[in-house]
Amino acid sequence: MDDKMLIEAAREARKNAYAPYSKFHVGAAILTDSGKIYTGCNFENASFGAGTCAERTALGAAITAGERNFIAIACVGKDASITPCGICRQALAEFGNMRVICAGESGEEMRIYKLSDLLPHSFSL
Repeated sequence: MDDKMLIEAAREARKNAYAPYSKFHVGAAILTDSGKIYTGCNFENASFGAGTCAERTALGAAITAGERNFIAIACVGKDASITPCGICRQALAEFGNMRVICAGESGEEMRIYKLSDLLPHSFSL
């Protein structure tokens, strides 16, 4: 699985984002160690706290399917400056130091991080 395929899966998920308030559409695709990909998009609600981010939607889909080991997650927004928000970083950190691939809608520009670089001091019990 190469990064471009993961980005493409996130781009497809982004098409389903529901963001009538912010107009900030995001798609995510998370890759498991078994090679499976799970996708998610952000969705908003008039009660702002009721919405959720694309990264946690993809993570939730993977967890629901029984997955626990992840290699990478791709996030696609309008441009490659997008990175997961703080709560998404913390949620992802529960499952290890995966690669985080951030790309714009064209898929041409990308930035790659280690999760620990984005959240160097994650909370743990």
